[in-house]
Amino acid sequence: MRERRCRQRAWKLPHCGALRPLRLFAAALFWILQGSASWADASLEPLLLAAAPGPPTSVPVSASPQVSQTWIEQVYSPANRGPVWFTAEGPRPAVRVALHALRAAGDRGLAPEDYDVGALERAMEALRSGNREPDAVARMDRAMTATMLRFLSDLRFGRVRPEEVEPHFRAPVKDAVFAGELREAVASDRLATAIDAAEPAFPLYGRLKRLLASYRALAALPSIVLPPLPPPRGKVVAGDAYAGAPALRAQLVRLGDLAVDSAESTDEVYTETLADAVRRFQMRHGLQPDGALGKETLAALNVPVTKRLTQIVLSLERLRWLPRLPPGPLIAINIPSFQLWAFADASDVQRATLSMPVVVGRAMRTETPVFIGEMRFVEFSPYWNVPPGILRNELLPRLASDPSYFEREAMEVVSTGRDGRTYAAGDGTSIAALRAGEARLRQRPGVRNALGGVKFVLPNTMDIYLHATPARELFARSRRDFSHGCVRVREPEALAQFVLRGKPEWTPGEIEAAMTSGVNRTVPLAAPVRVVVFYTTAIVDSDGRALFLADIYGHDRKLVNALGGGAHVAP
Repeated sequence: MRERRCRQRAWKLPHCGALRPLRLFAAALFWILQGSASWADASLEPLLLAAAPGPPTSVPVSASPQVSQTWIEQVYSPANRGPVWFTAEGPRPAVRVALHALRAAGDRGLAPEDYDVGALERAMEALRSGNREPDAVARMDRAMTATMLRFLSDLRFGRVRPEEVEPHFRAPVKDAVFAGELREAVASDRLATAIDAAEPAFPLYGRLKRLLASYRALAALPSIVLPPLPPPRGKVVAGDAYAGAPALRAQLVRLGDLAVDSAESTDEVYTETLADAVRRFQMRHGLQPDGALGKETLAALNVPVTKRLTQIVLSLERLRWLPRLPPGPLIAINIPSFQLWAFADASDVQRATLSMPVVVGRAMRTETPVFIGEMRFVEFSPYWNVPPGILRNELLPRLASDPSYFEREAMEVVSTGRDGRTYAAGDGTSIAALRAGEARLRQRPGVRNALGGVKFVLPNTMDIYLHATPARELFARSRRDFSHGCVRVREPEALAQFVLRGKPEWTPGEIEAAMTSGVNRTVPLAAPVRVVVFYTTAIVDSDGRALFLADIYGHDRKLVNALGGGAHVAP
């Protein structure tokens, strides 16, 4: 009878006749965790190395499988060193949940290959089929824990430290709450909930995950490639014959820019209906929305779905870098979108209170950095203090060829000494002082001022701020990287009203008067406004439209390399 019970409870320790208590199992696990590896299972070795002692930091090592030893100690605490994933009867139900989640990591924009799910599944099968020694079970328990901690870490923090690809990005460190809660989540069969909780709560993140699923389905379909444009114009407009019209219809339907019931015609004519659908496509891809099928539009239509998948995955990764934003007003700027959004409360970002086009730093030369800051005051009718680089590389050479430039542009030369005296702009003495660093150049407030009528100041070491601009024509361009790094806003009056809402005396009329007065005035905000300047080339807006944007600064390429190449990016 005793032997039969022993066979029925195959997950009990050996020598069932002795009926040793489960605490011996826990003791064996504790001994295993202290580093003995003489009976190592080679397939689990990389996973166990992930749990090797490492820096006790709340953020994982970049693109590395290492897991903080602090996390391991939280799971196997002195108060409870017993197994997490197994009971005396066998594996807990959470084992199946964990293996399924790891296998389906691609649904969350992660790479299943990073977690070596196959090794875990093979080891689990080996345990089921016979090797139930305490050391084998303990090693499996630890491997499951290490792998799941890494998976949860990747979801919460991202796989790469943002500083590696965005050197100016700094954000409050998020805690690794999942480590302390893992044991209880496994025991109470709430692991699926814990996995979901590790991901960002931003609505954009959820929309991107749904877009990822949609584009993974598209990737399984035969690709559609449009033929070249007919010579000699190299452009097709409504009414033109185009041999690729049937394929174009199919592509636009597939991408959601053309309704299915609008695509029945098989004629080789570029119709008004097709032109309208192309215009919608152009608006979603940062192209000039003229409805004509030109070189850039054709190239965007022929971008492989796998490239779009990569953009979505990189966007999910970047959103994992962001901290949980505290309640209060928020300004967000996406560099590749050339767009600003203002939200009344960071806890509700479904719909923006205000949005507008912006101009950002020029690619390859004066790129706008990715960073998080706090706007603290507004400066009306500002002076423009010319940065040394612009002075040295642009304005001093210009003055040499055009001596009247300084006066015409309302420039003045001011001593950097305590006296702050003003030089006669453009004469030999002032030029010599500028070259020697004994003076600085600034532009007086007024209609020609490069900052327009208002400057929005968020103190930072890079001297980056938001401001108005007299160069209004640039906002009509589809690509708007023309600045020296600061962000020019199209509707400065509306933005000033937004950030000064805590000061009711600043009515729209008062703001307009201050912007045009020519009298420099600094106004502190009632409370700081969080500003997030970020970079992502795939977005789903609040209307559900998928927006794919050009990688103007090459940041996507850098992030792909940091993640270890294409095999670790697109699921």
